[in-house]
Amino acid sequence: MRVAVLCGGESSERDVSRSSGWAVAQALAGRGHDVVLIDPAAEQPILADPVPAGDSVVPVPKEPPAPADRAVLRRRMYAALTGGPEQLRSADKVFIALHGGWGEDGHVQALLELAGIPFTGAGHDVCAVAWHKGRCQAVLEAAGIPVPARVLYNASEQREPPVGVKQLLASGPVVVKPVADGSSVAVRKVDTLDAVRADGELIVEPFLGGREFTVAVIGGTALPVVEIELTTEVFDYAAKYQPGAVREVCPAEIAVDFAEQLQDLAVRAHQALGFGTTYSRVDFRCDDAGTPYCLEVNALPGLTRGSLVPVAAKGAGLTYGELVERLLKA
Repeated sequence: MRVAVLCGGESSERDVSRSSGWAVAQALAGRGHDVVLIDPAAEQPILADPVPAGDSVVPVPKEPPAPADRAVLRRRMYAALTGGPEQLRSADKVFIALHGGWGEDGHVQALLELAGIPFTGAGHDVCAVAWHKGRCQAVLEAAGIPVPARVLYNASEQREPPVGVKQLLASGPVVVKPVADGSSVAVRKVDTLDAVRADGELIVEPFLGGREFTVAVIGGTALPVVEIELTTEVFDYAAKYQPGAVREVCPAEIAVDFAEQLQDLAVRAHQALGFGTTYSRVDFRCDDAGTPYCLEVNALPGLTRGSLVPVAAKGAGLTYGELVERLLKA
């Protein structure tokens, strides 16, 4: 099969995506596919054609790209996706290894749908809802899936944080994060009202002091639970991508009935958002009493060889190559 792997892009997760893209492309090449690797936001979008088989690792820098770079990256990406490489338009299927931004909020999926080009992962409508944490949690809550209390706050529209933020702080520390961003970019634990303030639309939730877990779902089937053992209080960008910052245990060392509860919640979340036969990764954090709450559902989770979905796949007995083949065909 002729496969175009899209990676990079214009988001804060650009570097992670390029690492995912190279890993996916090499693995697919190793399974006999004819693969081209494309970064639509790069000055030269074609990174390799054909991609050779291999397992080389592209490291992820400690810091995400500067926000000031996004305007240039978006101009390049729009040009490439709307009139760009023939290799993209002629592919049998596009493997979307983009993370965040236009790659995960439904923009890229909508363009590919309009062009009639098959691609991996969920459609634009599902991605758009999952990408916005407030809307995603509202859907999950309506489906009976436990989610944390939450308050949305946009400093450009509200001079002062809403009363709900003050009420959450009265009960203890809160976690503040962008309502639409990934790789735990700009996630902060704060305990004062002044520290909550930041640019853009935010979601504010109570800090949950318990254990953290994630469950990958492929086609309605949950993979083994992964526990994320943190050395920091929050699972931020640096913790995710720097060696030794976290310990990821798969299968998680938890009771069988609790693992089954997390897997059931993950599948229900996957289905409630409409992921269907595609794939997702559902993140949970427990409170001090051990009750799990769903934090978010990732439509295009990281696929570096050390990312959480490959870790879960390994726990299920799948090689990295077998995983990406399943995602290609899901």
